[in-house]
Amino acid sequence: MDQMCTHFGFSKLPFTLAPNTQFFVNLKTHKECFNTLVFALGTGEGFVKVTGEVGTGKTVLCRKLLNQLGSSEFITAYIPNPMMPPEVLRRSLARELKIAEAEALDHYQLIEKISDRLIEIAKTNKKTVLVIDEAQALPEDTLEEVRLLSNLETEQQKLIQIVLFGQPELDTLLLKDRFRQLRQRLAFASNLDTLNFDELDQYITQRVHVAGYNGGKLFDYGALKVLNKGTGGTPRLINVIAQKSLLVAYSQGEKVVNKYHVKKALEDSESVFKSKKQGFFKRLFSKAKVA
Repeated sequence: MDQMCTHFGFSKLPFTLAPNTQFFVNLKTHKECFNTLVFALGTGEGFVKVTGEVGTGKTVLCRKLLNQLGSSEFITAYIPNPMMPPEVLRRSLARELKIAEAEALDHYQLIEKISDRLIEIAKTNKKTVLVIDEAQALPEDTLEEVRLLSNLETEQQKLIQIVLFGQPELDTLLLKDRFRQLRQRLAFASNLDTLNFDELDQYITQRVHVAGYNGGKLFDYGALKVLNKGTGGTPRLINVIAQKSLLVAYSQGEKVVNKYHVKKALEDSESVFKSKKQGFFKRLFSKAKVA
């Protein structure tokens, strides 16, 4: 991979799957969603919900939000995997809020300690934000516990704000009758869309430049058209196919990615469609091993 980076003039790989906020692209759908989040948390009111299909960039947006909130104005608690019972969620929140001996407290003591800690934070003119990623995985009783936590408030303000990031299944979960109170508390909701052709072009261009590329168009028009059609504009799939396309171009000594390279990457990727034939990359790596 180091040789491929040298070949294209990268300082690092541009299309890794890690949610690296250095590669955050200010696309319209992501920018609008992020601005909504910042505004909503600035108001100090209720729940905020962000939904999007698998691979549309929710986690990187979540990380960017956490970085943005990492200032003197906010205290954040982050739950990346919420598939847990209510009791575990409470203790996870307590640990995030740095409440000592949380594991030894019973239910009522724990709620009291959390409330006291939130009041203590509010007295310093800071806001507490609970951010839950993959919120569609919340068990119903745990989601109800989240709603109950949102009841913690003073006469002047909410003591905790809650941001839910989830797949569209989260909307289905919230439609259940038992969550009608929670739905009424949703102050703001945003949805992340897939990318159109122009946004995909911007996405590719910005990521390769962040990775250190200083040349002209690295992916030509034909490559972008095939990439857009083959991935449906889903950022995660774009990353997978773009990375493989670069490897195809590199293996052939090419400096610009064309539609042939993207088609070869698509043929090899079961995440887009399955092929009964041996993939290009299996053959490529088999030759490399023999060599």
